[in-house]
Amino acid sequence: MFSINTALIRLMEETETTETTTEETTTSVDLTSKDWWLGKWEDLKEWATTKGVRYLLAFFVMLICLKIIDLVCKRFYKRLIKRQADATISKVFVGIASKALKLVVFLMFLAYIGIETASVSAIIAACSVGLGLAVQGALSNFAGGILIILTRPFRIGDYIEAQGKAGTVEDIHLFYTEVVTVDNVINMIPNGILANGVITNKSMKDTRRVDEVFPISYDTDFAKAEAIIIDICKKNKLVFTDPAPFCRISNYGDSSIDLTCRVWVKASDYWDVHFYLLEEVKKAFDLNNIEIPYNKMDLYVINKNQEAPEAIEAPKKVSVKKSTTTKKTATSKK
Repeated sequence: MFSINTALIRLMEETETTETTTEETTTSVDLTSKDWWLGKWEDLKEWATTKGVRYLLAFFVMLICLKIIDLVCKRFYKRLIKRQADATISKVFVGIASKALKLVVFLMFLAYIGIETASVSAIIAACSVGLGLAVQGALSNFAGGILIILTRPFRIGDYIEAQGKAGTVEDIHLFYTEVVTVDNVINMIPNGILANGVITNKSMKDTRRVDEVFPISYDTDFAKAEAIIIDICKKNKLVFTDPAPFCRISNYGDSSIDLTCRVWVKASDYWDVHFYLLEEVKKAFDLNNIEIPYNKMDLYVINKNQEAPEAIEAPKKVSVKKSTTTKKTATSKK
């Protein structure tokens, strides 16, 4: 009996609660009522003169703080560069510090206007789990960026070759690296594959060796050609005298003798010396009648309309440049 009475009491309470809710729901708001709009207008003015002003001021203070953070970080980065700190580490460190300070200012603004930062942190933590599964590639790029910053296989301003791209490193971000080619095209290479691939850094050392190969004819005095090349190298002040310039026979080709020239220069002077040698050696070879062989083919054209072989005139010789050095004769089919 006790349990039945208790159940009846609960049922009556639920019925009363449902009726009360229904009455509240059925109470409609007359949007055409002037008094209702006046009341809302008064509420809005009260909010604007109290909380609204504070929120607006807080918003402007947040913008000012963000601007101050940018200015301070820029000045701090310039000071680090003046003290000859590593440009790569300095730029990445200042970037991370700037973003962290801006996040703190934004959270302070949310806390001031009444939004609980604990709930925001919980939402971010919950979203990060799903995002972590969705952006595994981005996380690998992030890990690659940290690895590049710590190991420093290259720095800002270095000329590198990686992933089929070659150029100067302009900036290193946490997720990708900006590489600018010689024709001023920016390649953004993900740090994940960049950290796990082969990187050729041509600026890490202060000096580089310029290797050039000059083919000459078999009829040419190779010793004379070597002396000419060595003399050209010594005339250029950008070429080091120690180690001394080197030029010797490196290969016997099908139609030429290959002379290999090797000189040491500063890394910044590599291309200047490269083009200098190519141009000056060609001029010197022309002045000294040193032949640079090139591939060619002699083509003989025979008129097939003649009936008797004795009536055939002497074949016309036409010289055509081709990619072979052999001589071929085209004969008519009998």
